Amino acid sequence: MLFLSKDLAIDSERRELRAGGTIVPIEPQVFDVLLYLIQHRDRVVSKDDLIASVWKGRIVSESTLTTRINAVRRAVGDSGEKQEFIRTLARKGFRWIAAVDESNEVETTNDSAGGALNVPRRPSIAVLPFTNMSGDSEQDSFVDGVTEEITTALSRLRWFFVIARGSSFAYRAETSVQTKSPEN
Repeated sequence: MLFLSKDLAIDSERRELRAGGTIVPIEPQVFDVLLYLIQHRDRVVSKDDLIASVWKGRIVSESTLTTRINAVRRAVGDSGEKQEFIRTLARKGFRWIAAVDESNEVETTNDSAGGALNVPRRPSIAVLPFTNMSGDSEQDSFVDGVTEEITTALSRLRWFFVIARGSSFAYRAETSVQTKSPEN
């Protein structure tokens, strides 16, 4: 999920914070606090909520929590005085107050024909079908299985947008027509 707030972009899948298009270095735990505040922006988040979610109930000191909140504020360009993004409510907790737009990971761009194209925000990969070079037609299912296993394994990695098996296998018919010789 992509959260947009003012000039900030918080990508929950890539675990990236961007300010003005530039990646802001942020510690993993600080990112977790930021993400929790944004995801629960409709309510006041108590210190106990943060500890239960980010620290999984481990005992942490008040100063540790304060340090992480201050780090989030620095990362987004906020301060305790401005409170443009995160408001502190005394003895209650914290609340993300800046407007947020949620977006899926796909951005829409216009192509030259005037239509809209859906472009993934992460690298795309397609596993093209292997060719059975053994000449034994009984090996066709094995070759297809290898292609499917690789496609499935890659789809488990969140860093890639994996082209569907059916789309990749459509190239098989196209390439087999091109590679057949007239005497076949």
